[in-house]
Amino acid sequence: MTFQPVDLWVASSGSDAVPVAAARPMPWPARFVIFKRLFDMIFAIATLPLIAALSAGLVILNPFLNPGPLFFFQTRVGRGGQSFTVWKFRTMTCGPAMPRGHDDRLEEDRITPLGTFLRRARLDEVPNFVNVLLGDMSVIGPRPDMIEHARAYSISVPRYRQRFRIKPGITGLAQVRHGYVDDVDGVLRKARNDQIYIDRASVRLDFAIAWQTLKVILSGHGAR
Repeated sequence: MTFQPVDLWVASSGSDAVPVAAARPMPWPARFVIFKRLFDMIFAIATLPLIAALSAGLVILNPFLNPGPLFFFQTRVGRGGQSFTVWKFRTMTCGPAMPRGHDDRLEEDRITPLGTFLRRARLDEVPNFVNVLLGDMSVIGPRPDMIEHARAYSISVPRYRQRFRIKPGITGLAQVRHGYVDDVDGVLRKARNDQIYIDRASVRLDFAIAWQTLKVILSGHGAR
């Protein structure tokens, strides 16, 4: 898969500028990196039958409850400031692609009844495992943001640029602690928790986040 670097420039203390992609390199030992890739592949392959079953069910239900395409594709920013296309089940009514600023609220009026269920159960994100198989995401890591949001947060949010040192994830420490966020305070908390994960990542922590994610899915907490 071909990746394109995203133009994420931020002002330095002097007259020069440095790209976000220039963040420090991977902070983890090789053994943990190998574990994460094996962990990712096992989870992603195990999820393929679920993706197929959900796709078949939504093909039947969408014409009645959520007319339009099965999947929703969006460009996000990943490791090293590289852009990639994220896969999701579509949950909103179809319409022209409109730019959405980093401080714009979620267009909740466009979420369909079926889309509400998919979001609450976190099933809309199951196709993210395709991105895991392709190698542009991990199961656990910082949630990837849209390019416009990443540009803004890179300038205004402390620690935000550290996320570009690792692959983004389907779930992460920030997600299980705070759920969906779309305000400044929420993004600040998200960046702090992403930094904590980068600094303290371990096999034990990854399994703990996976377990907490399962509990979040079953409870519906933080889903939007």
